[in-house]
Amino acid sequence: MSVVIELPPDIEASLADQAARKGISLQQYLRHLLEQQVPARVKPATPAERAAFWRHTAQGLPHTPPLSDQAVSRKTIYDTRG
Repeated sequence: MSVVIELPPDIEASLADQAARKGISLQQYLRHLLEQQVPARVKPATPAERAAFWRHTAQGLPHTPPLSDQAVSRKTIYDTRG
């Protein structure tokens, strides 16, 4: 796809100078700048990939035993509220 953008000469010169300092053409530099503004297309992770990521993230965390049924009972949580 081609898009034509009319820039003031001073802006064009500044962009061309920045591109030259990077050793690329003005067209390549402008494309790079524009691509940075577009969010990357991320492929949704599969359930297996999400599980692997979770396991990797949880590695090294201390083992915490589950709370007892009494500790999470409705009576224990709301008893002080009347």
